[in-house]
Amino acid sequence: MVNDPMLDTRASAPLVLPAQAHQPVGAASPRLSDPSLAQSPEFQRALAATGQSPLILPDLDQTLVTHRRFLGRLPIAMVNRSSIAQPRLLLEALCEAGLARTPIILSPNQPRPALARLGALPLIGPAHVALLDLSACHDRRRAALHQKWRNRLTRAQAQAKTHTLRITRQTMPSAPSHWLLGADQRQQRQRGYRSWPIALTLAYAQQNKGQAKLFQAFEGKQAIAGVLILRHGQAASYHISHATARGKALSAHNLLIWEAMTWLANTGCRQLDLGLINTEDAPGLARFKLGTGARLVQLGGTWLYHAPLRRCFAPLARWDAKMMSAT
Repeated sequence: MVNDPMLDTRASAPLVLPAQAHQPVGAASPRLSDPSLAQSPEFQRALAATGQSPLILPDLDQTLVTHRRFLGRLPIAMVNRSSIAQPRLLLEALCEAGLARTPIILSPNQPRPALARLGALPLIGPAHVALLDLSACHDRRRAALHQKWRNRLTRAQAQAKTHTLRITRQTMPSAPSHWLLGADQRQQRQRGYRSWPIALTLAYAQQNKGQAKLFQAFEGKQAIAGVLILRHGQAASYHISHATARGKALSAHNLLIWEAMTWLANTGCRQLDLGLINTEDAPGLARFKLGTGARLVQLGGTWLYHAPLRRCFAPLARWDAKMMSAT
């Protein structure tokens, strides 16, 4: 699951890789010129369609800045999953844009220790995401699958050949009552996390024609698994998914992800962001994501910058700087 795009508030879990993960820690696939989902023009259009007005900094790679109210009262600004290649210029631009007295949450796409020297306070240590390179040929992508993952895929494909499983692909319907959205909302409540509101997901599909692809697995007429993928530029993000007990028994999720990988690669997508890896709270999901051949990439943690307090924060920031550095 992809967590709240506005702000990742999960503490960074100890990264003890499952035995299934055979990628070296910190090995990163090549960074793309395409922005992350949270910094993409597609996401900006979805926000605007739901009545939100993000700030765009055109001189800093179109950096997207969102606004929220903490506890419903305190206004804060957020720069999420941005490269923040020039931290000083970004902070100056935010102040010039009228945010000099607004607390700013910064979540860079990679470690930016320079933020400590500029008076930003570390809040949460770096998390890791799973990035899947789709530029290789079909055979190399299949060979990169972990053996157990590939075996489950093979079994699911055999079920599809006998028509036990039927796979479909379509643009996400504009239906708030769609079963996958309902299942995702129930799962959020059960597991205690928060993702996108349904209205934002539907706005993304409506404002970016053909870029929100729904892959579903059916047994007869019954939907037993679904995966929603969001395209943005030449990249894509794994957004929401769900599988019933029957879907899990038939390894339908493996087949859906493989079908999504194949379709994305065939349509020019170069990378799939599978989202956060949390081996402590969700080891099964971590194994599933890494079993695709995805590589771990470390993000830059979460920082707080408040210009009036930057001199007070600076000593604390330097003290905690190691927490936010690359490992």
